[in-house]
Amino acid sequence: MSPKSDLFSRLVVGPYVLPNRVFMAPLTRCRADADGSPGPLSAEYYAQRASAGLIVAEATRVRSDSVAYPNTPGIYEPKHATAWRETTRAVHAKGGRIFLQLWHVGRVAHPSFTGGTPVGPSAIAAAGTTWTPKGQEPFVLPHAMTEPEILEMVDAFRTAGALALEAGFDGVQIHGANGYLVDQFLRDGSNRRTDRWGGSPENRCRFLLAVVDAVADVWGPARVAVRLSPSGTFNDMRDSDPRTLFAHAVRELSKRGLAFLEIREAGDDDVRHGADPIPVAFFRPLYAGVLVANTAMTAAKANGYLAEGVADAASFGTAFLANPDLPERLRRGAPLNAADASTFYTPGPKGYVDYPALAG
Repeated sequence: MSPKSDLFSRLVVGPYVLPNRVFMAPLTRCRADADGSPGPLSAEYYAQRASAGLIVAEATRVRSDSVAYPNTPGIYEPKHATAWRETTRAVHAKGGRIFLQLWHVGRVAHPSFTGGTPVGPSAIAAAGTTWTPKGQEPFVLPHAMTEPEILEMVDAFRTAGALALEAGFDGVQIHGANGYLVDQFLRDGSNRRTDRWGGSPENRCRFLLAVVDAVADVWGPARVAVRLSPSGTFNDMRDSDPRTLFAHAVRELSKRGLAFLEIREAGDDDVRHGADPIPVAFFRPLYAGVLVANTAMTAAKANGYLAEGVADAASFGTAFLANPDLPERLRRGAPLNAADASTFYTPGPKGYVDYPALAG
């Protein structure tokens, strides 16, 4: 079988038979309304991309205090489920499948958005600055969560999962990557706890697994996915032994019969910041389910991973942002639209729903 036919062969993910293995990665677009409801163009944006084997919709807040960037969507109140239903209906009308990514930003939330102190596993601020309405400002010192607060956060993910089910999504993905709350619990650079939520790799994985199990109680594990970034340095993330840590996490996730596990490989910035570039191939022997590779994907790279058997699908980010018909372009070997980075996070239709599809 040729690599091209591999990329466009069907794939069973949980209860679904997907038409191809070209996934749309979650992409923050900062176009939600002020109350956290997806904006009026959300349905059009995602429906344009319904030819993906699977869409994973943008990172979506599980609580009101999870704000690191303006105009990010929420899924913590019934009105959010109602608003998202327009998007899921539009995608389903085009024959697509769509998961929602559940997200808490943890210590990188900023008081200029939330009015309060951010929370994290330990009272350790991320180094560097973040964008705020006043411009670039330093990250602030988070409040170290107490045991009751950790359990409340697990329940917030459960509630968000239930609202996502009500909204008509086909499944959910837990955001365990990119230096946000779940990732903060995993890494010993941000988690210095001495209780059952910190210390050993097993303890630092406890929050991730508690969240996964809580959401799986709502959805069933076969419709719950996880995203990890073992080599990620974004938001000042680091770990003293990432291979041991993430090997344990992946083995535990493998026991749960999830929809899929997405691994974000090291990008150029991660390597520049001294990351150990752990390839998706490292996790293949450790994970029995569907494994999805992400970061700087091209058709050739994705087909290579599939041919080698180290991944079962590939997720595309910026390429999907600029090419609503990306699977067909990859199938034909057609040129890709160039993405306009100046419109990634700006309001309105420009750079959102106006990228052209192939003629015919």
